Amino acid sequence: MTAEAGITIAVVGPCAAGKSTLIRQLRAAGYAARHIAQEHSFVPDMWLRLARPDILVFLDVSFPVSMARRPDSRWTRREYEQQQHRLRHARRNAHLYIHTDGLSPQEVFQRVLGFVARQAAGDSPATP
Repeated sequence: MTAEAGITIAVVGPCAAGKSTLIRQLRAAGYAARHIAQEHSFVPDMWLRLARPDILVFLDVSFPVSMARRPDSRWTRREYEQQQHRLRHARRNAHLYIHTDGLSPQEVFQRVLGFVARQAAGDSPATP
C-alpha cells in the first residue's frame, strides 16, 4: 500500500500503548505521522493545536499490559489514570480507536492502514 499524499496522522494514547512503534511503521511506509505527547499535557486539545491532523489515532492499553510492556517502569496506577484523564478530549475526537492489548505491532499497523485506505476511498470515519 502506498501512502496517501498529504494525509497527516497524529497518534495519541497512554504510555506503552504502541505509539512510537506505530509512528515508525507509518513513516517507513511514507506517511506524515506524529506523536503528540497528550498523555503528559494538561492542555486538553494539545493534539489539535500542535498537529491539526487529517486522522487522529488513539491507541489504548490497559494498566497491567502497559506494565508488562515496560517492566522497568515505575508508573503507578494513579499516574496511568491521570494519563487517561488527560487523554479524554483526544479519545472523544479520535477518528480511529484501537485497544492494543493482545495485538501485535503489525496488527495495529494493518488496522491503521486499512482505516486510511477506507478514508481515501471516501468511507465515513470510525467512531471511538
